[in-house]
Amino acid sequence: MPGSCILWPPFLLPVLGPRSGSSDPYCIVKVDDEVVARTATIWRSLSPFWGEEYTVHLPLDFHHLAFYVLDEDTVGHDDIIGKISLSREAIAADPRGIDSWINLSRVDPDAEVQGEICLAVQLLEDVRGRCLHCHVLKARDLAPRDISGTSDPFARVFWGSQSLETSTIKKTRFPHWDEVLELREMPGPPSPLRVELWDWDMVGKNDFLGMVEFPPKVLQQNPPNGWFRLLPFPRAEEDSGGNLGALRLKVRLVEDRVLPSEYYQPLMKLLAESVLSPAEAEEDAASPLAVLEELTSGDCRQDLATKLVKLFLGQGLAGRFLDYLTRREVARTTDPNTLFRSNSLASKSMEQFMKLVGMPYLHEVLKPVINRVFEEKKYMELDPGKMDLGRTRRISFKGTPSEEHVREASLGLLTGYLGPIVDAIVGSVGRCPTAMRLTFKQLHRCVEERFPQAEHKDVKRLAVSGFLFLRFFAPAILTPKLFDLRDQHADPQTGRSLLLLAKAVQSIGNLGQQLGQGKEMWMAPLHPFLLQSISRVRDFLDQLVDVDGEEEAGGPARALVPPSVTVREGYLLKRKEEPASLATRFAFKKRYFWLSGETLSYSKSPEWQTRSSIPVSHIRAVERVDEGAFQLPHVMQVVTEDGAGTRHTTYLQCKNVNELNQWLSALRKASAPNPDKLAACHPGAFRSARWTCCLQTERSAAGCSRTHSAVTLGDWSDPLDPDAETQMVYRQLLLGRDQLRMKFLEGFSMDPSLEADTRKGSRATGGAGPDAQARHREAAAHLLEVLADLDRAHAEFQQQEQEQAALGPLRP
Repeated sequence: MPGSCILWPPFLLPVLGPRSGSSDPYCIVKVDDEVVARTATIWRSLSPFWGEEYTVHLPLDFHHLAFYVLDEDTVGHDDIIGKISLSREAIAADPRGIDSWINLSRVDPDAEVQGEICLAVQLLEDVRGRCLHCHVLKARDLAPRDISGTSDPFARVFWGSQSLETSTIKKTRFPHWDEVLELREMPGPPSPLRVELWDWDMVGKNDFLGMVEFPPKVLQQNPPNGWFRLLPFPRAEEDSGGNLGALRLKVRLVEDRVLPSEYYQPLMKLLAESVLSPAEAEEDAASPLAVLEELTSGDCRQDLATKLVKLFLGQGLAGRFLDYLTRREVARTTDPNTLFRSNSLASKSMEQFMKLVGMPYLHEVLKPVINRVFEEKKYMELDPGKMDLGRTRRISFKGTPSEEHVREASLGLLTGYLGPIVDAIVGSVGRCPTAMRLTFKQLHRCVEERFPQAEHKDVKRLAVSGFLFLRFFAPAILTPKLFDLRDQHADPQTGRSLLLLAKAVQSIGNLGQQLGQGKEMWMAPLHPFLLQSISRVRDFLDQLVDVDGEEEAGGPARALVPPSVTVREGYLLKRKEEPASLATRFAFKKRYFWLSGETLSYSKSPEWQTRSSIPVSHIRAVERVDEGAFQLPHVMQVVTEDGAGTRHTTYLQCKNVNELNQWLSALRKASAPNPDKLAACHPGAFRSARWTCCLQTERSAAGCSRTHSAVTLGDWSDPLDPDAETQMVYRQLLLGRDQLRMKFLEGFSMDPSLEADTRKGSRATGGAGPDAQARHREAAAHLLEVLADLDRAHAEFQQQEQEQAALGPLRP
């Protein structure tokens, strides 16, 4: 059954603790054994603020999420400060997720186990009594305990008072034993079977790698046969009492079963019908969208807005959907100054629509100036209360610096950055996506019809600029990392510069309405420049909505990004094909890569005309490579299969773990529809006539590690998934099912006089008349019927899953 879990999103906030001295902390986020994210390092701080968000798509069978806090060292290995481990069950216990401070725990090496073991157990009887045959076949993805990044594993089997050991396999995390250990039953009560894995050390004690245990009842009724996840020794969780510090986390898990497409068609049809009659939008009360608008709030509203925008984009109805929501909100608004100021479903949907459709446009407009701000690191400050006059001695002033000197220099720098920003924006009419322009045109017309008075002549422009400037351009300038404009957050000084620029862009977007008001009068030196820019922005907004064309009337779901558009690009190190007698480091050459939905292409530089390419349709796996394979970090492999059925592996090295995760995620999503994906592959390399991971000597040997195609990072370029999006909408509608039934069905059927009174009241107040109420009841009944059908379908599929559940806990 298709399905996914979404971790949405952990906000990594300050670590506080009575640690002496100073640290350079950063966080690593791991899902089971896979590192999915690394935060920025906050230098010289015991109370760092990260504010980083991640959406991670996960397989349904993931077990735990862990956060490690480390202290970065320029020499030697980084020190582990502590960790937090959250089980899948703990995260899913509350639908609202986890939002709290959690104390860090010490990292116990014996608890840091990972991997799986493959066993086949038989319980036999002969003339001498019962005997247990434990066939220890192999293990995979074991924890590296040696400095070389490998282990020397052996297995120890316990049954009652007896124990036996396998041989030791040197220098591998993927041992193949294929040994049968025979143990005889001793007198006494039935005993469990315990299999422990250890890393053999010549000096000192052996290191624990994990264990599995099976009670006597399982041995008798269903002897183990298959892969089993290794577990640590049972022990009470040690609470450090906050001595190591604490981490503020916000984690939410969304887990669901996604049915085949045909089951969602009735609900998708109802959603489409909601927006195809815009004239009735203001009176609509019982359609799925009206119910959702009334029910949702907070984080859930933003998540739902993203799903709805994607769903309607896939049907070619995003413009109609946004028009439906904005018409309803405009109709409810009496004061134009409050229009779209709240985080309503309409506001959030428009915001998510701009991110989904307009991100390449945003990058084209803002990235050059944002890069300049980060690279030049100029000191700028207009607020006298925040000026650091000592800092200005390093800005080449002669004599003692003054506030006036700082203000004049800062004003020149700010206008030097703002000028190109405004020029880029007002000159971008032709580059703004047509879908955005058409949506703004509808919004402009709707607001103009609602507020036609002369004193409100700017309201229609403010509605458009409120979204484009206040909810798109200004937030991207303030936090460029959250809009993929930069890989890292800004340092405090650059962050302050970005804040000043964002404030200025926000004032321009407000068309000067609040200029000279409020507490920030220190911005006054910028006012002449802002007023000059505002007149240009008014012309820009008028040109932006002067567009012809209609949105696509409908059709099958399609990708947000056309297949030919580049979704990721940059320099990587590529390993030469079968390098002969070259040292490993010299076998990797710097190449510039482009990834689209069709090809992964590369050349010596971005300007190089000749490109080599790998068709995305040929990709069968995209996985990490063990550091020990080439003695290099951050290496990944792209396994492809050509038309003749021959497999090829391309090894690529990234500059850091975040770049590695981003490329892994982008490649996995681009190749997601491909058939014949590999369930297993080699995380090592075939060198010196054997695989470095499992030591097998056949190049064609089956992969020794499971692939992770389901683990991806969510971002604006994610492909559309109408089934998953409709499933999420269905879950939200279930929350309002009882309310919908009471409001439109049970309330009227219980008391006919109540219906008559309601009709009379509706006529008196100008509300919906009897015909409209009848339509609402009919729509509510239809929606409830569709939800009931989906309920039944889920129950049937759940029963089928239970009946077909595999006996072993892990798949091959």
